[in-house]
Amino acid sequence: MKSTVTSSHTLTLKERQRQERETLILQAAQDVLVEKGFHEMSMDEIAARVGISKGTVYLHFPSKEDLVAALFEQDIQQTVQLIKTTIETRATPRTKLEAVLQFIYGEFFTKRMQTLFTIYNSAGLRKLFEDRRMVGCMRESWERLTDSIGKLLEEGKAAGEFDPTIPTPIMQSVFFNLLSPKSYERLVAEDKVAPDELVKQLSRIYFKGIAAGEIENKGAE
Repeated sequence: MKSTVTSSHTLTLKERQRQERETLILQAAQDVLVEKGFHEMSMDEIAARVGISKGTVYLHFPSKEDLVAALFEQDIQQTVQLIKTTIETRATPRTKLEAVLQFIYGEFFTKRMQTLFTIYNSAGLRKLFEDRRMVGCMRESWERLTDSIGKLLEEGKAAGEFDPTIPTPIMQSVFFNLLSPKSYERLVAEDKVAPDELVKQLSRIYFKGIAAGEIENKGAE
């Protein structure tokens, strides 16, 4: 379920109260989902944490699946916007791409997002969300991010930063392979590598491989 965005100047007191209550429900749902997982998450506990009746929760979200789908859509939309904002504050294609890596490993791979992606990638659970825009939202957001990364790579080629002989789709594919929840869990979550150090080393490997002039320099050695 998606809230309607309305100007605060035109909202009635009842509408503002409804939006505030919905925000509180989503916040409580996030906490319960992370603490207990999808199967143990209950509308009763969410209602208790907010201090409202379970029936009121159902007025906003008809089912637990609708509530989790709303959480997923909210987080994905916020992530896309944050990545866009992060990119806009950097000067060059390389620093923009490095900022995306930093964001993904520093802020995106939270326990909550790992939980949501576990649900999304579960064959059994995914069927529950196919008619709730969860799958479509993920696909649309991923396509937008893919397009943005492709444009940055093309800009890097035009600016002489990246090797123009490497096809952009290959550069894209390798870049997205760096954005791995499994790598995060194995290296960062288990305290083997700090997020900043991981981003530093991934950037070093990736950008060295696509740097303009790399092939010529090797041939001159």
